[in-house]
Amino acid sequence: MATRFSNILMHWYSVNKRSLPWRETTHPYPIWLSEIILQQTQVAQGLPYYESFLSHYPTVFHLARAEESEVLKLWQGLGYYSRARNLHATAKFIVNELQGEFPKQYKDLIKLKGVGDYTASAIASICFNEPAAVVDGNVYRVLSRYFGISTPVNTAEGTTTFKRLAQDLIDKDRPAQFNQAIMEFGAIQCRPKNPDCKDCPLNAHCVAYHQNKVDVLPIKLKKTRIKKRYFNFLVFLSNDGKTVLEKRTDKGIWQNLYQFPLIETKKETGYKTLKALLKDHKMLKDKKFELHLFNDQMVIHKLSHQHLYTKFWILRVDNLEDQAILIRNIHNFAVPVLIGNFIEAFNF
Repeated sequence: MATRFSNILMHWYSVNKRSLPWRETTHPYPIWLSEIILQQTQVAQGLPYYESFLSHYPTVFHLARAEESEVLKLWQGLGYYSRARNLHATAKFIVNELQGEFPKQYKDLIKLKGVGDYTASAIASICFNEPAAVVDGNVYRVLSRYFGISTPVNTAEGTTTFKRLAQDLIDKDRPAQFNQAIMEFGAIQCRPKNPDCKDCPLNAHCVAYHQNKVDVLPIKLKKTRIKKRYFNFLVFLSNDGKTVLEKRTDKGIWQNLYQFPLIETKKETGYKTLKALLKDHKMLKDKKFELHLFNDQMVIHKLSHQHLYTKFWILRVDNLEDQAILIRNIHNFAVPVLIGNFIEAFNF
């Protein structure tokens, strides 16, 4: 069964695979870069970032020499910014501790910061021909449907079950082709919604297809409850063309990115309440200011486990202190998408 399954997959892949730049090489640096970018990111969105990173940092040495702020700025818009911080940290580790050489085995690759089972397996198989099976969302979907597995994929039991099965199925002589084939098959043939089952080369033995469970599998347990947070960003504008950005240093969302000064409240805040809160603000001592709301409707920014209900308040003042920046330089700072969208909409 394993041989038949892998042979069908790899034949399908040879005919249907997409032409993607990271498939034109087996060098670990661009493979690693592509895998990190494509975590939580669709190919169409990630491709321009991949090309931009390779243009700015053609080798791991170039990436290691970069400032973290530059890396975060280039990453802006992809989200999950810990990926960018880990990417940069790992580049420095490889250059400074490993003389620029990537580890050649799964057991060493997985020790790198930001590299999990999937990424380590992908690099080990594609670059070094190690039969380490990849398991991602696409693989979960293909295996659960084909074999009719109802174990939830986002449980410890599911992780173990699917990893073991994928490892049993992998073609030991052609691990790179097998891994790329099953991922590609899940991406464009065995899609999450409306898969092309009638023309699927695996449909003869697909349990989900014959038992009408294609729309049911894979099973994923419901996520944790979404937390609501209420953000009030203070957009200072001075008469001499300055504003204020602050760096988020705490761990959590947007670490080391820049934002406008923030007041977080427990619920939606109106004009009178916010103005009262501003009386003791450190930047407004002995200052007269004009306050108005930029967006009448709150901007709802959705993250994986929290939704940010956001208002942007414009504060006009005569002057700002030394921590202010020139408004014309605002585009030089790495900011979250939420802030970037406002900057574009406000048309500084």
